[in-house]
Amino acid sequence: MSYLFPSPEWVTAFKDALNASEAYKVSAAKWEGDFYFVISAGEGLKEPVKFYLDLWHGECREAYIVEGDDDKKPEFVIEGKLSTYKQVFSHKLDPIRALVSRKLKLKGNLGKIMRSVKATLDLVNAAASIDTVYPE
Repeated sequence: MSYLFPSPEWVTAFKDALNASEAYKVSAAKWEGDFYFVISAGEGLKEPVKFYLDLWHGECREAYIVEGDDDKKPEFVIEGKLSTYKQVFSHKLDPIRALVSRKLKLKGNLGKIMRSVKATLDLVNAAASIDTVYPE
């Protein structure tokens, strides 16, 4: 089954892929932190789309598309264009390089992410494992 990125169904599939990944469980065993991922408007998206991930010790405890106001204050916010996410999730752009080059803009402690490169790569691998369709 294919999932449209970004959609509630895709985010649920991402949560399931993370929780099914033994590699992520191991590499993120000490990770504590939550995220907003923001996909900018344009490139097939009329409005920006934001989704939330609560990542805790190798598990994704919560994942959803944010509709309207959300009371969460995540530790990290990562924002970028649809095409940048597509490049990262198809292994054409390294996620750390995307952050350092500001193709993906980060609000939060880059050092903490840099200390968890393997977990970051395993998170991207989980996203890449989803049969994903992107808006035109």
